[in-house]
Amino acid sequence: MLKEFINSEQAILVPTSKALQPELWAVDIFSGAGGLSIGAEMAGIKVKFAVEKDPHAAETFAFNHPGTKVIEEDICDVNPNDHIDDEDVFVVFGGPPCQGFSTSNTKTRNSDNANNKLFNEFLRFVEQLNPRWFVFENVEGITSYEKGNTVKTIKGLFEELGYSTTEKVLVASDYGVPQDRNRFIMVGNRVGIDFEFPEKRTKKVTVGEAIADLPKLANGDQFNKLPYTLELSDSSDYSKIMRGKQDFATQNFVSRNQSYVLDRYKYIGQGQNWKAIPNHLMENYSNKNNCHSGIYKRLHAEKPSVVISNYRKNMLIHPFQDRGLSVREAARLQSFPDSFTFKGSLSHIQQQIGNAVPPLLAKAIFDKILQY
Repeated sequence: MLKEFINSEQAILVPTSKALQPELWAVDIFSGAGGLSIGAEMAGIKVKFAVEKDPHAAETFAFNHPGTKVIEEDICDVNPNDHIDDEDVFVVFGGPPCQGFSTSNTKTRNSDNANNKLFNEFLRFVEQLNPRWFVFENVEGITSYEKGNTVKTIKGLFEELGYSTTEKVLVASDYGVPQDRNRFIMVGNRVGIDFEFPEKRTKKVTVGEAIADLPKLANGDQFNKLPYTLELSDSSDYSKIMRGKQDFATQNFVSRNQSYVLDRYKYIGQGQNWKAIPNHLMENYSNKNNCHSGIYKRLHAEKPSVVISNYRKNMLIHPFQDRGLSVREAARLQSFPDSFTFKGSLSHIQQQIGNAVPPLLAKAIFDKILQY
């Protein structure tokens, strides 16, 4: 069996043996399309089951993880022990929405507190499954909720369950992802290990390195399969990892924007945003000063991407072509391998990509856990 391993600078193949590495089981909750699970599987961890309420994200997860049970239900209605046989759970991971989390009533873990409800479900799964490890991810802003008391409260609740915790805001581009995306990560264990986060890579992957071999497209193109523009031998190390054994680039889907939007694109250079657009083309904006800096952002080919969130809504622009990003390009910038297929309408797919944890960021965390 071969597993792809990424060291500090390049990708190599390392043989692994079941005799040397016992099966380690994970449970993925609030799974979305499965970015955390892809990273876990890259590291050699198997996902026993996943919980995801959104039907489109659940369909995507199920399609790409045929050996994993996907529970498409409200997590509040799921008893995790109903889906585990005799296996010990190695790690539980997920990212429950915590906007509006309140420190009030947390000691009683009162699920009637609506703001705390989803986090309490994460806590319940950890308590009932008693994994050796958990990985809790969230938005960077959680560190400032209630002046930092939210994180302190969350740590205290896990400590009550017997887990020591370490937390940090990680930047995805420090771990091989061609995107400057910040995520709050808390890692906990009940086996007495003083966890330290993985070291940063010395070289960042750029947008150009990530997507240069993908097909040239036009506004509104909808091609499910197209040849790569570069031979594998001529592609970047990052592209080689993403392509794997794929012979074609799939899901080359680009949103169709109005002609006036394309006219605006022409004025925006790499790294620039809406401020480069002439005033006469922005007359529908009553006050341009209210525009977010990420609106109409053309990616810079020689730098990591800005955050891939709702990239259709933000009008992120290809570095060289006057159009929005394709599904495959956005997936590449999130570090989803080209073999990964997204399900649902184009808008649903774009949202799934934007919501995901970059798999290579997740892999770096799970690799570090496995070192212990």
